[in-house]
Amino acid sequence: MTLPDTMKAMVLTGHGGLDRLEWREDVPVPPAQPGEVLIRVGASAVNNTDVNTRTGWYSKAVRGDTNSAAATGYDGASDADGGWSGALSFPRIQGADCCGEIVAVGHGVDAARIGERVLVRPMHRPADGDEHALVTFGSERDGGFAEFTTIESEHALRIDSRLSNVELASFPCAFSTAEGMIQRAGLGAERVLITGASGGVGSAAVQLAKRRGAHVTAMTSPAKGDDLRSFGADAILGREDVLPEEAFDVVLDLVGGPRWPALLEALAVRGRYVTSGAIAGPIVELDLRTLYLKDLTLIGSTRQVPGVFTDLVGYIERGEIRPVLAETYRLRELRTAQEAFLEKSHMGKIGIVIAG
Repeated sequence: MTLPDTMKAMVLTGHGGLDRLEWREDVPVPPAQPGEVLIRVGASAVNNTDVNTRTGWYSKAVRGDTNSAAATGYDGASDADGGWSGALSFPRIQGADCCGEIVAVGHGVDAARIGERVLVRPMHRPADGDEHALVTFGSERDGGFAEFTTIESEHALRIDSRLSNVELASFPCAFSTAEGMIQRAGLGAERVLITGASGGVGSAAVQLAKRRGAHVTAMTSPAKGDDLRSFGADAILGREDVLPEEAFDVVLDLVGGPRWPALLEALAVRGRYVTSGAIAGPIVELDLRTLYLKDLTLIGSTRQVPGVFTDLVGYIERGEIRPVLAETYRLRELRTAQEAFLEKSHMGKIGIVIAG
């Protein structure tokens, strides 16, 4: 196969507003380095982390929610800590999700991998880094908002599925985040509350928790309740509803914000709280008496053991989970796709088809 020298990509030029996303048609196609594969990207998807990284929300200087300045960027953001793992290198190609085909391999990778359809593991520890180092696809290295991308061979997992590229691209970031939370919590056939349940991670968590036999209560707007029931939710709570006390064994929280103390009150004795997001705001109030008198466990969930994504690919191939795709846009329309994402009126994921 003859590969082009340049490709089309949506490039992030720095932290800020949507104007920081620039469409380019002259980006060099990256070569596969030793141990890597080159992937022709079929599809990607929009995630909170794409928006949060663009705006610089991860900076500790930002104390507000993820949405209030998501179109313009956060003035308080610092270039020194605007990404997951600190400062980012610009220009950067974002896109934490990727489904595509391996078209070339670097030194040391079996050429038989060429032609494989793959999903990219969106989060991993670098091979030469310490055990706590973190690389996120589309953040610490270029991601899926381009016609071609590279990744270490071990993080491109072969997928055998009848689903379309854009359907498959709705899984990696959201579902691995949700599965990581569930595995950290050790969730079984228990009572679980999922906040932000209509979003990509939340709706994924509903399916994955139900898969484990949990009784799932989804917190969302009432208009989205029927859809969430179709994904496996047993009960629906509105975002402003009073939470029942000591009603849940596990809370999977993606929201944070001012209602956070009520989530701990909703946990039973020895309950487990897991968070992997704070879309309503990262600064919360904790009554330590609630924590220690109820013997609660608080868990943050970002880093994932490799088995999380391997398990996820198995769930997909066996048809145990299904994609939740609200809309699709072409890569060139990424700004519009992010604007639609920020309206929060959709259910599940917004897909990005990689085409000119």
